[in-house]
Amino acid sequence: MPQHALNTPVCRDCDGFPVVAITTGTRNTDGARNTLRVTCSTCKGTGRRTAAALAQAGR
Repeated sequence: MPQHALNTPVCRDCDGFPVVAITTGTRNTDGARNTLRVTCSTCKGTGRRTAAALAQAGR
């Protein structure tokens, strides 16, 4: 059954997934992988468009 999403504008750049973990390929001394947490620079990690981003889209 489909889920109904809230009527909030989603960021175009990250599609609502504002924070991701990227593995570097190296491992710590305990064997765990090193990861980097990266946030979307457009929405600043919120996953939603802001009014400022909408205002810049115009002329």
